[in-house]
Amino acid sequence: MPLGYVMKVSANGQVSIPAEVRARWNTEKVVIADMGDYIVIGPMSENPLDELVGKYPARGPSTDEMRRMDREEDARYEAKREARS
Repeated sequence: MPLGYVMKVSANGQVSIPAEVRARWNTEKVVIADMGDYIVIGPMSENPLDELVGKYPARGPSTDEMRRMDREEDARYEAKREARS
């Protein structure tokens, strides 16, 4: 398998993915990541959010914590609004 392919970009910005690559990755969607001086094209799964479950454990607040923080912020906003009235 070659290290890479040289593909022409159409006037509409389209690029054809070679058949053997499409067959190998068996995907209907791809993700394009702009890395600044180059791009990376990778397969996108049918359920991309499923891939994130458990990938970043213990980072940031939980959903419940975020909701509590939002409620506190809303309460502070309402208190300031009432104080101005």
